[in-house]
Amino acid sequence: MRILIVEDDARLLTQLDQLMQRQGYSVDLADDGKKALFLFEEYPYDAAIVDVGLPEIDGFELIKRIRQKDIACPVLILTARDRWQEKVEGLDAGADDYLTKPFQEEELLARVNALIRRASGQSSPKVQVGPITLDTVTQEVFVKDEVLDLTAYEYKVLEYLMMNPKKIISKTELTEHIYDQDFDLDSNVIEVFVGRLRKKLDPENSYKPIETLRGRGYRINRQL
Repeated sequence: MRILIVEDDARLLTQLDQLMQRQGYSVDLADDGKKALFLFEEYPYDAAIVDVGLPEIDGFELIKRIRQKDIACPVLILTARDRWQEKVEGLDAGADDYLTKPFQEEELLARVNALIRRASGQSSPKVQVGPITLDTVTQEVFVKDEVLDLTAYEYKVLEYLMMNPKKIISKTELTEHIYDQDFDLDSNVIEVFVGRLRKKLDPENSYKPIETLRGRGYRINRQL
């Protein structure tokens, strides 16, 4: 999953970047509202963490502008302001949740994970499709209760497909959601990851968990 972090405190921005990358997120960074607005307009994000007190465009105005542009990315506000009126202002601007500084890293991760799940229509942290179970908290994948050994990028590809079970996902869209913004979108690496996943998920080739729709992309097999 790809996430945007908007924070003008360089130390905290680095801390958040490292935290989210350790959790397997692809991370883009912005240290002011103007840069963040550009990134929102140019790239698709699965979630965003936005500070309120930003230079150029403050966090509230930034969220209002992306909502006016019909950008539906879930947004978690980070704020040092603990007055309830300001929390209401953030939610009214279009934010989905808020967290007050200082915060516990575990709570931040849990809230971001929950926002992404809800945006995908998933209520449980465990996503199941047929015999495949993906745990978004532990980042483990099971087939019939047997845990699979997946690389980080194999997990990212499978997670995105399973979080969007009704959608045909193009190679370009997969690449945009699992890599940072400077990755070569013409690479065939997605085909390699999908091929490896098929072998690990279905070594006997009996239930074909990932469908290929020629010229369109991939989709989790809805008949499982």
